[in-house]
Amino acid sequence: MSLLSWKLHGNGTSIAPGEVVSTDERLSWPRTIGVGLQHIAAMFGATFLVPVLTGLPPTTTLFFSGIGTILFLIITQNKLPSYLGSSFAFLAPIAAAVNKESMAAALGGVVATGVLLALVGLVAKMVGTGWIEWLLPPVVTGTIVMVIGFNLAGAAKGGLASGPVLGTVTLLAIAFFAAFSRGFLGRISIFMGLLVGYLVAFLMGDVKTDGITSAKWFAAPTFTAPEFKMNVIILFLPVVLVLVAENVGHVKAVATMTGKNLDDQMGNALFADGLATTLAGSGGGSGTTTYAENIGVMAATRVYSTAAYWIAGFGAIVLSISPKFGAVLSAIPGGVLGGVQVALFGMIGILGAKIWIESKVNFADSTNLVIAGSAIIIGIADISWTSGEFTFNGIINATLVAVIGYRVFHMIAKSRGTNAA
Repeated sequence: MSLLSWKLHGNGTSIAPGEVVSTDERLSWPRTIGVGLQHIAAMFGATFLVPVLTGLPPTTTLFFSGIGTILFLIITQNKLPSYLGSSFAFLAPIAAAVNKESMAAALGGVVATGVLLALVGLVAKMVGTGWIEWLLPPVVTGTIVMVIGFNLAGAAKGGLASGPVLGTVTLLAIAFFAAFSRGFLGRISIFMGLLVGYLVAFLMGDVKTDGITSAKWFAAPTFTAPEFKMNVIILFLPVVLVLVAENVGHVKAVATMTGKNLDDQMGNALFADGLATTLAGSGGGSGTTTYAENIGVMAATRVYSTAAYWIAGFGAIVLSISPKFGAVLSAIPGGVLGGVQVALFGMIGILGAKIWIESKVNFADSTNLVIAGSAIIIGIADISWTSGEFTFNGIINATLVAVIGYRVFHMIAKSRGTNAA
């Protein structure tokens, strides 16, 4: 199969009971475009939240998200259906970098993260991924993800305080959609809640429309060059571990859903996401990751065709050339964003617990308990220390405790025979 050719599944109009549209197949083009639009809707709510919350240009992030998705499909040889959207793991280090230096320096951290992730991908292609699973067992991965979410609790508090009424309305709307819908609306509950909050803010006269009115309908995205400062780059190192875990988990999930052995694409996936993140940071966009939101679309439609992801990638690029669209996003009031932050950051933290539960992490083992508990407190309290111009913040220190502490103390427990059965 050539890169841009897919076999027609059946008559192209329907999927028989028990059948799926495989990665190298497609439905008729109108139906494939329809599925591609669903992928755009699924990724959109999360992808634009990162630039809105960090101050990056939303259209620029969307542009690199589309470019990154297309690169991912090419590098994985059209065998791995995936959308590369904005990673929430970048929220904390970008905020810290902007507070410490500048947005350009934060972009340098994004680039460095991408380069390191690409190198991990190259190593994985050469020697496999066993070492990744050794370095990042579920207790460690879950802890790091939890820390990244809960470390942002202070930012969520500040956002909600800037507009408590709008924040509460937004938070209640998010909860309503999550509880009301079992399907697609439930999966994009944060996006739907934000729309409700935005509408209420508009009716209350709290949306500043001057920027929307003056923005052009069509123009190229705004690009920003990065600056590279080691005292900022170090803030982004834990993100590499999260992106590795997310990519490995995504490949395994898609392999399970499609019934295909995709182990040979693991290194390609890591390299592709690293390259996409590097390009995004080089031009002013946020780093990327493979999106679980789009796995939900595949599960619902039973369409795993990579053709739909090409549609989604090009669709994101088309959206990115409208400054007016970006101005609409940038006009979201702080209170609305505060409500979103409370829900989003909390959900990220709870995803860490989800990793523990699904992997059946043994907390009867006191070493697991001490390492995870200590790392979480360090991360939430943002316990930091400074050496010269380098500040090791709570996320970095928590990551070091989780990764190094797990290996060292489990080795001691194993040698002493004190680890739990």
